[in-house]
Amino acid sequence: MSAGSVALALVDDMPLFEVAIACEVFGPERTDLAEPWYDFRLCAENPAGTRSEFGFLQHARHGLDALAAAETVIVPALPYACVQSGRPVPRALVEALREARAAGARIISLCTGAFALAAAGLLDGRRAATHWLYAGTLSLLHPDVRVDASVLYVDDGDVLTSAGRGAALDLCLHVVRKDLGAEVSNQVARRMVMPAHRAGGQSQYVDLSMPDTDDDSLGPLLQWVGAHLDQPLTVDVLARRAGMSSRTFARRFHAATGATPLQWLLNQRLIRARQLLETTDLPIDLVGEHSGLGSAANLRRHFSLHIGVTPTGYRRAFRRDRPAGSEP
Repeated sequence: MSAGSVALALVDDMPLFEVAIACEVFGPERTDLAEPWYDFRLCAENPAGTRSEFGFLQHARHGLDALAAAETVIVPALPYACVQSGRPVPRALVEALREARAAGARIISLCTGAFALAAAGLLDGRRAATHWLYAGTLSLLHPDVRVDASVLYVDDGDVLTSAGRGAALDLCLHVVRKDLGAEVSNQVARRMVMPAHRAGGQSQYVDLSMPDTDDDSLGPLLQWVGAHLDQPLTVDVLARRAGMSSRTFARRFHAATGATPLQWLLNQRLIRARQLLETTDLPIDLVGEHSGLGSAANLRRHFSLHIGVTPTGYRRAFRRDRPAGSEP
């Protein structure tokens, strides 16, 4: 497993929240979780002092030219003037992003940071996410970008983009999951008192206003499912447990989670399988059984399709020794 170097690009007047998200996820040295941890760097157009939203002053050790030396470059949300008033993206940032991409860096944008990637030409012909409020503007300014206003984030391999605020945190945790494995990402999320994982394809328009008592059963139901992933679970079984018809359950489940019941269930089982591969010595067939994915052959099929590696290859890459006295 590898963390590598992460550079956060800063210019004046950036919203503070997305800057703080990247700093919190990648900045603190969590060598108790992974060794080495990320080499995190602040890179600013004005290293001596860059003012963010609300006047907070940030000092950086590096200029934007240092982005080209990083393995991963993150652009947080742009100043509101760049997305609301038509002010151009700072030229220094655009050129630095082009140089970093040419040097082979993985490029990540949070929220309206996608406008900077688009200005640099890094999103041409690609599917990309941004905050739904500004998706139309991004499409208008950059018609070659396939803007998807409905999803939390888009992982296009070497270029990743997210929607706003909470979705930016989801993408950062997704990156940790890719780099260091599910268990490390889950531990980071747990320390931040955040959900361990939301898939990028979930909707930005998640309606959690459950207006009647039927919907109140979804929270306990999801917890129950997490403890019974090894059992045969169908939409009918879940609907009966929630006290709804299958059709009503499927509709309300999608409104609450942004996914169909079977999509969500498969994702939870894959998460469980990854945790078991990382933290136990269970044989592959038992990993499939305990995660509810069935036989070893079925587990291999799902891993190849959804994760891109075999279960054995995943374990080899992300296996972590358990602390003494921990449960398997």
